[in-house]
Amino acid sequence: MAVVGLIPARLESSRLPRKLLLSETGKPLIQHTWESVRQATGLDEVIVATDSSEIADVVRAFGGRAELTGDHPSGTDRIAEVVRRCCPDAEIVVNVQGDEPEISTTDLDSLIALLRNTPRVEMATLATPIEDSLILSDPSCVKVVRAADGRALYFSRAAIPHCRDGSPQDWLRNQHEASESPWLLHLGVYAYRREFLLAFTKWPPGRLEQLEKLEQLRALEAGASIQVGIVRQASVGIDTRADYARFVARMAEG
Repeated sequence: MAVVGLIPARLESSRLPRKLLLSETGKPLIQHTWESVRQATGLDEVIVATDSSEIADVVRAFGGRAELTGDHPSGTDRIAEVVRRCCPDAEIVVNVQGDEPEISTTDLDSLIALLRNTPRVEMATLATPIEDSLILSDPSCVKVVRAADGRALYFSRAAIPHCRDGSPQDWLRNQHEASESPWLLHLGVYAYRREFLLAFTKWPPGRLEQLEKLEQLRALEAGASIQVGIVRQASVGIDTRADYARFVARMAEG
């Protein structure tokens, strides 16, 4: 069963332009992500899927494989183009964002095993318990609710499940030591079965996806199953200049 890791890498970014080429650590950010993903033992190959010849040249210069793509509305569409064109033998496709230089290779291997060992589902992803009320209330932090067997019931920017009696802040402050948080933060890494990925990217966005602006809701609304694994800690993505400065500092500390 061939497993391919795809890193969608768009040159422009609204909050931090050209961030994947920032190189204050001595390496471009995209190289840090590529090197982290390469350490996952469950991957047979890692490919950067990019709309930029500049990024492609940088990736090839440090020894990585890059495939140029057309314009796409999402990273999922970008990797689907590459899978369709270049990966006929892949059975599982793992999607890791290019701005995740500290992605846990243990988590990636767990994600691959989760999809491989759950044949009834079409895709898998990860989540981690929320213990901070600011994260719970932040609509940019996506929450997920799971069924007892680990399948996703719903993803939302809202704080779900809703706490009817009392407040989530009180629960987190007073009860989290005795019981694990009922709120889960979704981590934006996915594993897909190849044929499902290629079909999924041809479906039109559903009503739920359009309301929440969450692509994974397209799969749920269409009746697909998403298995959600739990990890203990979220990796830190690079969205802003401050995020990048903290990453540079961590690299300097070793």
